[in-house]
Amino acid sequence: MTSTPTALTVEQADARLGELTVIDVRTPGEYAAGHLPGAYNVPLDRIDEAVPALRSAASRAELLMVCASGNRSARACAELAERDVPAATLTGGTEDWLRHGLEVRRPADARTVWAMERQVRLAAGGLVLSGLLAGRRWPAARLLSAGIAGGLVFSAVTDTCGMARLLAKLPHNRAPRAELSATLAELGG
Repeated sequence: MTSTPTALTVEQADARLGELTVIDVRTPGEYAAGHLPGAYNVPLDRIDEAVPALRSAASRAELLMVCASGNRSARACAELAERDVPAATLTGGTEDWLRHGLEVRRPADARTVWAMERQVRLAAGGLVLSGLLAGRRWPAARLLSAGIAGGLVFSAVTDTCGMARLLAKLPHNRAPRAELSATLAELGG
């Protein structure tokens, strides 16, 4: 039997923040740029290895999954639901949290990187521009631009982003293994 993911509005999450275990599924750089008070960073692409610790944490307090807009956290909730780990997503993510004027924490010593959406725009724009420029000399290079355009349309229609998944694997977007291990140990109790 799988759990059904739920969603909390910013107002609901703010009122219950002290009784929730908040899991931020963004990349470590995005997390460092500002996260909900008390949030743990478990990037979406590491959810599989975090399931035992998240199951343990969920047995003690309700899990609230958070990302920038709510898309990645909803995906994390769905993955956890397949493994019978109940979790809620924050509707509108940290963007909506900030729009409501609520506090975010930023570690003083943490390195910050661009938000994933901004990284995707740079990569997609750079590849399209490269394809067009190279296409002046080698017409077949324009297929790169066409491929990226098709990928962006697919991304919008399916509300997924393959490029973001690839960019999340770059070293500047990944937490050191020891950092994630410490987080999982703490969540596991």
